[in-house]
Amino acid sequence: MGSLAGVLLLSYLLGAIPMAIIVGRIVGGIDIRTAGSGNAGATNVYRLFGLKPYLVVLLFDMFKGWAAVALVAPLGSGAMTPERTAIYCGVAAVAGHVWTVFAGFRGGKGVATAGGAMLGLAPMVALAAVGVYLLVTLTTQYVALGSMTAALISPLLLYLLVPDPAVELYILCVGLAVFIVFTHRVNIQRLRAGEEGKTDFLARLRRTRTP
Repeated sequence: MGSLAGVLLLSYLLGAIPMAIIVGRIVGGIDIRTAGSGNAGATNVYRLFGLKPYLVVLLFDMFKGWAAVALVAPLGSGAMTPERTAIYCGVAAVAGHVWTVFAGFRGGKGVATAGGAMLGLAPMVALAAVGVYLLVTLTTQYVALGSMTAALISPLLLYLLVPDPAVELYILCVGLAVFIVFTHRVNIQRLRAGEEGKTDFLARLRRTRTP
């Protein structure tokens, strides 16, 4: 069994694996932070390289958050309860994603990794938040708006879907919601100015069905 500090460090390093940057190098030979929206996340990968690289990045970024909570946290020992340790490990993974030590502390915005962490901590809340994200994103074509809406509604979803949740889970939901809005502050400015780029995830499907 490892120490609390050890599992937090391991969670951070797991979250810090910059899959979007790695895929950008492999698929396009570029630093993805210098192209498209400039964000080292799955959506920018989709815009630049298409669906398959996007899915690789999205699923891996979610896996990082889930693994920190479900696989790394149980290795820790100390004064904290297992649930609290898992919450801290999830936070560490999100921090690693946003401030990755492997890429000059310039990573993504943390949405997929936070979603993965919530999937490990409160699966029903995470799945419902994904539904909200899809509804808003597919309706408006604004990924940032869908991400922020899903994050902001998560505390309410936790209240509605989880009987007697731990106070720490509420704190995590609220904290992640505030944090994700913070990481999207530039997107908020662009949305207000009418300059935010749209992402039509259904475009390829429609083109495939067009005779």
